[in-house]
Amino acid sequence: MVFKRLLGSLGVGGPTVDTVLAPGAARPGGTLSGQVHLKGGDADFDIEHITLELVARIEAEHEDGESEGVIAFERFTVGGGFRLAAGEPHSVPFTVTLPWETPITELYGQGLGIVLGVRTELAVAGAKDKGDLDQLSVAPLPVQEAILEALGRLGFGFKSADLEYGRIGGTDQQLPFYQEIELTPAPQYAQQVNEIEVTFLANPGGMEVVLEADKRGGLFSSGHDALTRFTVSHEAVEHQDWNTIVDSWIRQLMEHRASYGSHAAYGHGDPHAHGHGHGGHYGHDDHHHHDGHRSGPGMGTAIAAGAAGLAVGVVGGMVAAEVVDEVGDFFEGDEEEED
Repeated sequence: MVFKRLLGSLGVGGPTVDTVLAPGAARPGGTLSGQVHLKGGDADFDIEHITLELVARIEAEHEDGESEGVIAFERFTVGGGFRLAAGEPHSVPFTVTLPWETPITELYGQGLGIVLGVRTELAVAGAKDKGDLDQLSVAPLPVQEAILEALGRLGFGFKSADLEYGRIGGTDQQLPFYQEIELTPAPQYAQQVNEIEVTFLANPGGMEVVLEADKRGGLFSSGHDALTRFTVSHEAVEHQDWNTIVDSWIRQLMEHRASYGSHAAYGHGDPHAHGHGHGGHYGHDDHHHHDGHRSGPGMGTAIAAGAAGLAVGVVGGMVAAEVVDEVGDFFEGDEEEED
């Protein structure tokens, strides 16, 4: 979705900016390419800088409840330092690297309801204007896709996804927010848990997988949240038996409460806490110091569009039109703030 606007701070007759992203979804830690197209206005202008800003719509918890807002989580200067003549067209190509913790917005091309954007800021003669806003699509990394596929095959269903402001204690989280993918329980766990929440915190060496279960209460006990954290590598994804690995994670999650405690602590943990860095130890439970284990030679997991699991029966429940409406609201609301 592309919006073209006159440089508002300079009024009618200023330059126009139109940023066009390369087709296809980007990936966390991968590159994002495109072109910033400028068109000169009624006079010559000195373009001081062209900056791209990654923005996300997030949810924040506070004393009065929850609220939604827009947060910028990365900036890139991609050009500037030239004069744009009156009426002159000028294009600036760019290639930037996304943060590893960039949320995923789709799985097998189907939207998850997460709204990200790329906002273009143009600085001219000391005045700045955020003149263009484009939807950003991000597909999962292979290891993220494998884990979600395994959850689908184990019988878990997609419920929703959102971005929560805050930090997860005990992790190496870099961004000021994290993504939660909420799943309905597989039939074998339906009596034990209301839902499972999955958070991915990727980094160049691997990824932390945080699993949280909203446990059901029994006849003489109240429900409570349980949380565990595991680390995986980006390497040899196709050679792992992810069904077995993920099932072992879920079983451990059901067995005990994690040391983080309640969901509130999960979302707003110690900002100075750090993870233990067990990259590549599949199924390692950091909280309880169990011996890490690697799965043996696995049969692999079928990771392809149309495969059984989250790809079709689960995420397929998301109506594309609803996602488009959310994106429209995001951009319309942002334009109102800028005007």
